[in-house]
Amino acid sequence: MNAELITIGDELLIGQTVDTNGSWIGEQLNLLGIKVTQISSIRDDREHIISSLNVALNRSDLVILTGGLGPTNDDITKTTLCEFFESQLVLNKQVLQKIETYFKSRGLKMLKVNSDQAMLPNNCETLRNERGTACGMWFKKNGVDFISLPGVPYEMKGIFLEEILPKLKTQYLTSNVVNKTIKTQGIGESFLAEIIKDWETELVSSGLKLAYLPSPGIVKLRITGFGNNENELAKKIDGFINQLKRLIPNYIFGYEK
Repeated sequence: MNAELITIGDELLIGQTVDTNGSWIGEQLNLLGIKVTQISSIRDDREHIISSLNVALNRSDLVILTGGLGPTNDDITKTTLCEFFESQLVLNKQVLQKIETYFKSRGLKMLKVNSDQAMLPNNCETLRNERGTACGMWFKKNGVDFISLPGVPYEMKGIFLEEILPKLKTQYLTSNVVNKTIKTQGIGESFLAEIIKDWETELVSSGLKLAYLPSPGIVKLRITGFGNNENELAKKIDGFINQLKRLIPNYIFGYEK
């Protein structure tokens, strides 16, 4: 199963806000054995959203969007999704009641733009937001799942963990994923790659993946395996790590999962 993430917001593109949503969701999907093949940040713009959705429709099984679901005029994701999924906004009375309770409990006046957040596409599954007023939405089109989430990180995480994660675990056959990282120092990335090239070739041929993660003074080697048996994967990776210990004993100084 391949997944694609689309984060929406002009603030992401001008450097005003750092996109932490994409990396967090990517990590969660990876733990489920769902491969993330693309992460894109785009403007709050109808044409850009429609274009990105059309491209994702033809190459991914699961598409998750974050952002653009707020109450202000620049948040256009919901109306654009209605256009893409050929739906219309209808009042969700349960969501409206929840929004009213949210504002009343805080002693705040509720404006029309706040109540408008209870207007939701009539062909989506509503995902409850227990930390804010913007619901998540789950659509299906041509066999592809599209999930739209608010951009506020703690709201997005809450919906993902409470509403989305259980469904992904039960509705999709996902494989186990095992990651192990070897930390090296005292050698540059290119020199390290030259020394271990035969080892790397054998590792990749066995079905595992290797990623070089360089930083000042350190090169991390992350080995990733996908499969149905987690214990067998771990043993397989450990076997290659033992080979690496004999190959570059003076450069390894630690390990991570």
